[in-house]
Amino acid sequence: MHSRSATSTRSATGARTGNRRAVLRPLGVAVAALVGTGYVAAVDPNAAGHYPTCPFLAITGWYCPGCGALRAVHALAHGDLMTALARNPFAVVALGYLVVTWVLWLNRTVTGRPRRWLAPPWVLYSVLGSILMFWVLRNVPGWTWLSPA
Repeated sequence: MHSRSATSTRSATGARTGNRRAVLRPLGVAVAALVGTGYVAAVDPNAAGHYPTCPFLAITGWYCPGCGALRAVHALAHGDLMTALARNPFAVVALGYLVVTWVLWLNRTVTGRPRRWLAPPWVLYSVLGSILMFWVLRNVPGWTWLSPA
C-alpha cells in the first residue's frame, strides 16, 4: 500500500513538472512575438530603407497578400486600428485569430486538456480561397481601399 501512495505522489509531481515544461512552449512563442512586434514598433516600416521591398511587388508591380502587414503591425503596436486596417485588413484579422489561438493553446497547456478539434479540409480550403481572393481584389483597379498604399 505504501508504494502505491508513493507512486501516486510521484506521478502527480511529474505531471505538474511536465505541465510547467509544456507551458514554456507557448510562453516562448509569446516572447518571440513580443520581441518581433517590439522591433516593428520601434523601427518604422513607413520610413524607406528600414525593411526590404516585397519581392513580389518589386518584380510584378502587384501587391501580395502580405504587403502592408508590417505597417499594419506597426500601427497596431501604436494603438491605431484604423490605420492598421487601411494597410492590410487581412493581416489584422489574421493577427486577431493568432492571438485567440495562442490563448486557447496556453489554456489547454495549463489545464492539461487535449486538443479537441482539428480544422476540417473545407476550413483550410476556405482560408486559402480567402487569401487568393484578397490577393486578386487588392490589385483590381478601383479597389484601392484594399491596397496598402
